[in-house]
Amino acid sequence: MSQFVSQFRNDAIVGEPEVVEDVRSVRSLAAHPAWLGLKAAAVELQAVQIKDGSVPEESDKAGAAQNVATIVDAVAELAPFFPHDAAYLDALASDFRRWAEGGFGVPDFLESLIAFQPQQHRIDGIGHLVVFPMYTQNGSTNRLVEAVLVEVIWPEFISELEQGDYGNKLFVPLRFVDFTPGYDTNSAVLFPETVAMREIPTFTWGAIFQDREAARYRRVVRAAAEITKLELPADAARMLDDQKLTEETFVMWDLIHDRSHMRGDLPFDPFMIKQRMPFFLYSLEELRCDLTAFRESVRQERELSALADSELTDAQRDIREHARLVQYAVIFDRIFRFAITGSRVRNYDGLGGQLLFAWMHQHDVLHWTDTKLTIDWENVPDVVVALSDQINDLYWRSIDRPKVAHWLAAYEMLTQTLTPNPASNWARGLPDEILAGVPKGYTDAVLDDEFPLSMFYEALNKKMASVIESTAGITAESDAK
Repeated sequence: MSQFVSQFRNDAIVGEPEVVEDVRSVRSLAAHPAWLGLKAAAVELQAVQIKDGSVPEESDKAGAAQNVATIVDAVAELAPFFPHDAAYLDALASDFRRWAEGGFGVPDFLESLIAFQPQQHRIDGIGHLVVFPMYTQNGSTNRLVEAVLVEVIWPEFISELEQGDYGNKLFVPLRFVDFTPGYDTNSAVLFPETVAMREIPTFTWGAIFQDREAARYRRVVRAAAEITKLELPADAARMLDDQKLTEETFVMWDLIHDRSHMRGDLPFDPFMIKQRMPFFLYSLEELRCDLTAFRESVRQERELSALADSELTDAQRDIREHARLVQYAVIFDRIFRFAITGSRVRNYDGLGGQLLFAWMHQHDVLHWTDTKLTIDWENVPDVVVALSDQINDLYWRSIDRPKVAHWLAAYEMLTQTLTPNPASNWARGLPDEILAGVPKGYTDAVLDDEFPLSMFYEALNKKMASVIESTAGITAESDAK
């Protein structure tokens, strides 16, 4: 249902489907003159902003003021299409005016950020107009004025999952409609902490663009399967031809992944608090959350498959179907895309993909024989869950360990599966002055590429690099062209 809520009821249950009047599709607004004018004005503003978002040159400020006026007028013209965001759009106009009247210093959009509460309107197809001075993760590191038109992805089975064992009130899954250049990149998230603001509030939402994740997954996995001669199971192959199915699969994966960062036997908030530590600790944390999504999907599939089909609701049948697909998505995205995406400088997502591939290979469910990749799908779930168990055991034991002892134990666990760089200080054994010193010494001793690519991945990377590069800025619409 790609439509707006014409009269969003204050007593509506968030996430529940509503009977609505179809006023105007958010996708049709991508051609609206007000949106096109807003986007053009934002792009012109970006040209005169510097890294912190300010406009320092006096000669640029008159033009910046004209662009702000265009943005404010466009927001007012588009606001009736987003009645659920009325408070945010009013505050947004005020923040833009204040920024201009203050001489275009470092922007402060705290008021409009606080007013923007997309997690309160998780209705399939509902749209948002989002405009902020912000950086885009995996895109621009500058806090420039960016604008996006988006729609929410919230199928019924996801609502049931979220209201059940996987509650995550902050999670907002999105689909791109249109965007400014900061999102013509690899960025697939919209996080409040990226916005320019004077102080840090309590964050109440985090958004992920599942359409971008799904589109690049489909392109990369299709190419990788052809290159490695991998015969995909029928349901996995179906994802490559069905963008919507893949989007919904990624929503389920991300719903469980996102909530996992703060759940389990954790040494102490291992990822969310900004702290300096060896990059491979971030690898394990991200992989832990992905494997939590994997193991929970295995559990859902097995429990629901044990019941007669007639006993299941439509939502439960969808959960059972997508639970199987999440398992494919976690494995293929990790081993085909994550492992060879980005530079080899402290690439923690890449390392997680390398670890999963090597673990599956060394536990005899993944085979690279006669230049052909085969996977023993019947035994994959238990083998992958065993890796999840190993990481969870590391975390549980580390509750009683000093921080650097946890780091050393994590490194030892990794080297049981992966071969470190021959020049590694950690592999040789850190000298006493580092072991007895402050944690910074441990981190400084880690090589940028502590665990280099295997020969398999070196060869795969040569054939896949252009495919992965082609996914920058991809959306469902652009992939269909």
